[in-house]
Amino acid sequence: MATLKAISIRLKSVKNIQKITQSMKMVSAAKYSRAERDLKQARPYGEGAKQFFEKAEVAAPEQEPKKLYIAVTSDSGLCGAVHTGVARYIRGELANDPNISVVCVGDKSRAILSRLYGKNIEMVANEVGRTPPTFLDAAKLTNAIINLGFEYTDGKIIYNKFKSVVSYACADLPIFSLKAVESAPKLPVYDSLDADVIQNYLEFSLASLLFYTMKEGACSEQSSRMTAMDNASKNAGEMIDKLTLTFNSTSQAVITSELIEIISGASALESKD
Repeated sequence: MATLKAISIRLKSVKNIQKITQSMKMVSAAKYSRAERDLKQARPYGEGAKQFFEKAEVAAPEQEPKKLYIAVTSDSGLCGAVHTGVARYIRGELANDPNISVVCVGDKSRAILSRLYGKNIEMVANEVGRTPPTFLDAAKLTNAIINLGFEYTDGKIIYNKFKSVVSYACADLPIFSLKAVESAPKLPVYDSLDADVIQNYLEFSLASLLFYTMKEGACSEQSSRMTAMDNASKNAGEMIDKLTLTFNSTSQAVITSELIEIISGASALESKD
């Protein structure tokens, strides 16, 4: 049986953990409200870039494809399986095609993928998730990817798509190279397009897609963290109830045994007299 001191220390520890999880839940709730508002403003960026590829019927070239996958996560944890889902999706694709190159946005995806597929990681962007993502962050990330020197034919941006407070899903958006866009069958629908204009637009569309997916990921992360901290607080409350009951029963058992010893000692003295 555990001693009263050990139970008391454990009880105090769990109560402190519950205070932390409750505080984190409140902080996540405030950040989630802001992230949801920002996401509504960012969605047109992603939808506009996606519509261009669909209406121009841009497709990946069949000959010698060089794929680039961008994993949109963050550096922060304690938010359920948000980052694991993105990494699991890319792991499945790498198992089928080991020649895929990966850019990790956030340290969590790097930590998961580097165990088995470290050689496929071309670049890692750190310090993601500490503050709400901005278009400047997406532009800097786009510039780093362009200056990487890796010439891809097509690829995907893998991210968490926000659905509701308790629901999100792993999704992807396509990205294409200049050659893939130039060979699109319905590109002549757009007037006055030369190589420079298309290249400039592709850079802007990549930044727009990254900005949109980072906003989606941030909103999904905060909602998932809020849910995870709420569940952790409830679990801590259950543990506190069980430990309090154990402490009381153990304390009662100790008092009862001490009373028995006192009564036994008094009876022994009376019998001697």
